[in-house]
Order: sequence, then C-alpha cells, then structure tokens
Amino acid sequence: MAMTIHVDIVSAEKEIFSGAVDAIFASAKMGELGIYPRHTPLLTSLKPGEVRVLIDGKEEQFYVSGGMLEVQPHVVTVLADTAMRAEDVDEAAALEAKADAERAINDADAKMDMAEARAKMAEAMAQLRSIERMRKTTSSH
Repeated sequence: MAMTIHVDIVSAEKEIFSGAVDAIFASAKMGELGIYPRHTPLLTSLKPGEVRVLIDGKEEQFYVSGGMLEVQPHVVTVLADTAMRAEDVDEAAALEAKADAERAINDADAKMDMAEARAKMAEAMAQLRSIERMRKTTSSH
C-alpha cells in the first residue's frame, strides 16, 4: 500500500476536496511546492493559481484565488477565499476580468487603482493557465 497524506481544500463557501492523496502541488508566494507524505510541517501563503493533487497516478486540478497552505504530519489544508475545480473555472469570465484589468492598467484615469488592477490581472491569468493546463492534461489521456 502506497503512503498517502490527507488533503482538505476549502473555500470561504464550502469544502471543495477532502481525501487521501499521493502528493499535492501548489504555487506559494516564494515558489512552487510539492508536498508528499511525511513532509516537514509548514505554513505558507499561496498565489492565485493551481493546486494539483496526485491520486493513484492521476492528477486532479483546482483553482485557488490565493490563501494559505498548512502542512501537518498527516494532513495538508488549503484555505482559500475562492477555490474551485479547474473544470468549473469560467473561461469567458476570466477573459473579461483580464480585459478589464488591462484597460485599468492602461487608463491613467481608471477608477481601479494600479495595485488592484494588477491583482485582478494576476488572478485572471492564473485562472486561464488552469484552464489551459486542464485542457492539455485531458487531451493527452
């Protein structure tokens, strides 16, 4: 029997995933993380982007808007304001959010401040990358 670690991915609204996995991969503020069973305890903030879990050689993908990742000896918890399965990300809404952020960045008189516009741009780009990766993964199977 392969070693596993329990992972909980939760948003402010609901639990998105809970179960035993072989590994979890996420984009932390300081770089990419790969967490395997018996990983050293850790607490770090996450960037908007993908969280991937490996279960019996198959990858499941999730999108998080940022948040926190906590690693304990037998449990990994991902806490995010927004979290969803990658296939549930709305591509049209992400493209529109990206366009809005681009307009705000290019418009000096915009109502949205530059930091907020850049944050929205990063979130939209992360959602689009999640969609793109999910398409590549599903087309290669």
